[in-house]
Amino acid sequence: MIGPTGVGKTEIARRLATLAQAPFLKVEATKFTEVGFHGRDVDTIIRDLMDVSINLTRKLVRQKIKKELQTAVENRILDALCGPSGDPSVSREPFRTLLQEGQMEDRMIEVELPNTKGQNPMDNIAGQLGLNEFVIKFDPRNAMKKGSEKRKMKVSECRALIEEAESERLIPPELVQKDALTAVEQNGIVFIDEIDKICQSSSAVHHADASSEGVQRDLLPLIEGSTISTKYGNVNTDHILFVCSGAFHHCKPSDLLPELQGRLPIRVELKGLTEGDMHRILTEPEFNLIRQQISLMDTENVKLTFTDDAIQEVARVSAEVNATVENIGARRLHTVVERLVEELSFDAPDKAGTEVFIDKSDVVSKVSDLLKKADLSKFVL
Repeated sequence: MIGPTGVGKTEIARRLATLAQAPFLKVEATKFTEVGFHGRDVDTIIRDLMDVSINLTRKLVRQKIKKELQTAVENRILDALCGPSGDPSVSREPFRTLLQEGQMEDRMIEVELPNTKGQNPMDNIAGQLGLNEFVIKFDPRNAMKKGSEKRKMKVSECRALIEEAESERLIPPELVQKDALTAVEQNGIVFIDEIDKICQSSSAVHHADASSEGVQRDLLPLIEGSTISTKYGNVNTDHILFVCSGAFHHCKPSDLLPELQGRLPIRVELKGLTEGDMHRILTEPEFNLIRQQISLMDTENVKLTFTDDAIQEVARVSAEVNATVENIGARRLHTVVERLVEELSFDAPDKAGTEVFIDKSDVVSKVSDLLKKADLSKFVL
């Protein structure tokens, strides 16, 4: 994907993964270097993707057993409130009704939870880093066995902890790992950003660069298809979708290694955002910038209203500054909107209970200095 910054390259890939419920990982190409130099090995891409897939699979399974999980959590809390369920002298249903109505949230109870202090540190590190990156001397005699401990806390505080413990009991880890591995191999999406930063222009003087051609060569087998060992098992990358993106201001896609170009056969060029695109970004998304600012002021009891002319002017100014200074795409909208509400944000506590309108004249007066700087910058040598 070729296009200027802020045009939505990453967002396209992220939305695609969300719609397909596919494991998605975004990485920066610049943090990888070839073996022997300081930096990360490209194999960690697949290991990180497996971690994402494990969390996604566990989340999907928890949604399927949501009712069963909720019942198990209630039973655990009721055990702590009124004793084990086998005691016939105690009626649990009144307590269950109060618990479901939220009237027991501040009650202190003693519950038995997994002991997180004794977890093996190797669990989080093994498989994440290559041997050439990190070496740990681990003494098994110092490893503490993972047990359980009794803790006293409010019902509202322990609910999430009990839910996590019950989900570990109800969801077999072997099933999660198997489904996560299949999801990565069949549906995984890897988005490699800033691919142009590890590409040298053909006009540049060639020299040994630890973060340029070496990384491209390391990516070749990964994209073509290879087997990567992780702590969850071997992952085959034959069917993983690799999407690379870059602005390519100082070089061309043809400056990449020919072998890498051949493994990325589909090329899409994204055009810069126009004034109409800016206006759509400000109005069409459910949680757009305008609605965010209105909700933010609402927390201070200030009713903020943007007129249609003001929104149109924000889009026009953003597009004009992008065309004259530096094209940073939709990120320019953040700059313009923040400049508009900067003074109001500081004075909001003093204006509680009032209504504030922002119209076209406010946009022109508060953002005009951006355009002045843009005009002058063309004449600076």
